[in-house]
Amino acid sequence: MTTLLETIELETAKNPTAAVIWMHGLGADGNDFVPIVNELDLSGAPAIRFVFPHAPMRPVTINNGYVMRAWYDVSFGDLEGHSRKADEKGVRESQAQIGALIARENGRGIAANRTVLAGFSQGGAVALQTGLRYPEALAGVMALSTYLPLAESFTKEATPANAKTSIFMAHGTHDPVVPYAMGKTSHERLQQAGYAVEWHDYPMQHSVCLEEIADVSRWLRRVLS
Repeated sequence: MTTLLETIELETAKNPTAAVIWMHGLGADGNDFVPIVNELDLSGAPAIRFVFPHAPMRPVTINNGYVMRAWYDVSFGDLEGHSRKADEKGVRESQAQIGALIARENGRGIAANRTVLAGFSQGGAVALQTGLRYPEALAGVMALSTYLPLAESFTKEATPANAKTSIFMAHGTHDPVVPYAMGKTSHERLQQAGYAVEWHDYPMQHSVCLEEIADVSRWLRRVLS
């Protein structure tokens, strides 16, 4: 049985009818994106429960084996497009853990089709990994400054339930951590596979900008309205 991750929760109003499960990047924790909720324009949106899980602690090869919060291990070369080197075991463990959080929301009265998976960097990779393979239709998948992990297996593992699910992808054109080309290639791959991907890029590095927050607000209002 998958152990439930520790989470931080924030509700925009009482009795939420929608959920956003938002995964942080490598070395951060669930607190990282909590402040953004207050910056989002959610006027007209239903009451939303934002769930910010903490990734497990694990040694990360690219950081000299230092133990930190990470959704999976990252080795040298992984972020130069060599996805075959990706830590498949770690990616799939995180996929199962996020699936368990979706199920928990379901148990609290929020259906999968009222749930958005969101994430930044490593967290965005896990959002794509989990969202494309989830057996029930989700409201949407938001992947910021990230890429499609285990890309070679997604076409045979992707579920029909999420073939039409809205995907929001955004990337900084000057990203020194996850190269812009990795994000753009992942976007093109998903488009070619028939997914409805809304793509945005911004003149920034590995971060989030105000224009992006405005675009995220519009997209969230649309997929959760």
